[in-house]
Amino acid sequence: MTSHDPGVPPVPAIRQPLAAHHAAAVDKARVAVFGASHWHAPLYREALLRRHEVVAVQDDAPQAVASPRAWGVEVSPDVDSVLRDVEFDAAYVMSPHDEVARVCLKLIERGIPFVVEKPLGVNLAELRAVVEAARFAGVAATVALVQRDGPVESWLRQAGTIAYERFSFHAGPPSRYSSNGSPWMLDPMRAGGGALVNLGPHFVDLALRHLGPGEVTALTRSHALHSERVEDHATVVLTGTRGGQAIIEVGYVFPDSPLKRFCSFSAAGDRGFASIDTDGTAQFTDLTGQTVRTTLDVDSDPLYEVLVDRVADTLATGFAGMPTLDDLAAAMKVIWPDPSETEAHDD
Repeated sequence: MTSHDPGVPPVPAIRQPLAAHHAAAVDKARVAVFGASHWHAPLYREALLRRHEVVAVQDDAPQAVASPRAWGVEVSPDVDSVLRDVEFDAAYVMSPHDEVARVCLKLIERGIPFVVEKPLGVNLAELRAVVEAARFAGVAATVALVQRDGPVESWLRQAGTIAYERFSFHAGPPSRYSSNGSPWMLDPMRAGGGALVNLGPHFVDLALRHLGPGEVTALTRSHALHSERVEDHATVVLTGTRGGQAIIEVGYVFPDSPLKRFCSFSAAGDRGFASIDTDGTAQFTDLTGQTVRTTLDVDSDPLYEVLVDRVADTLATGFAGMPTLDDLAAAMKVIWPDPSETEAHDD
């Protein structure tokens, strides 16, 4: 899809970048954080303050930002005032899903590299508009697909060339978004979906990395447990071009608990079978029948600090080796139906 396709916002006019291309010349890049009430923001904060100079923090609802003083700067309610009044080298964008594309397009207009939370929009058209604008402008961007190269993926890759894998990840109930400053997550028009849009991109991305381009052969969503407008459970069966399959099951079905979530992962390949359980117990059995066991940290929260470190290390190279907007678009195409392909199929 190009920037001239119907239904896609036009690529914004490109102005001269601010200090983005000079980030390598300073010890710490100056960064702005947009959407600081996002539930992941506290997971970023310590590393952000350690690796960057945080010069601006924005959120439409400053009162919803957890521990606002911890950022060291006043939380601004307005995106445009931050862009107008503050110079910075890069941005972290965690804005509500129905606002994030607009923020990214404004950053692209100013030539500012950015890190963005998935899913980047509420539909494929919004996401693709940002992808095309960033490509046209030559603005570097990366995505918080934090499971990449993490403990889970590294363990599963022992299976070799993967033919089958299963990802099961169940987080706490959707009511937590009403209490953590993100009630918009329960509105499908603002969130773009429910558990699948929120939790699924990480594991769809891993499946595409392991199986190659894939076709969705089954996709189901359910609202049965909590009866919210967004689904609380979803299952995707993805079949790769080599015939391998991935089953991705995500949900808001785990109780509110210090344990946080349930997870279970497994992969079968030409070198053996790897599995991981909620408590981190991990096993790998090779083709000779020999089994090794260990314990992994399967909590995804610490992976956001790892992400910030990688961003700081690669900003000067345009986030070389990190997930791209194209990677995110490939994952979200599995989760969001492509209207153009649906219409073509109906014809």
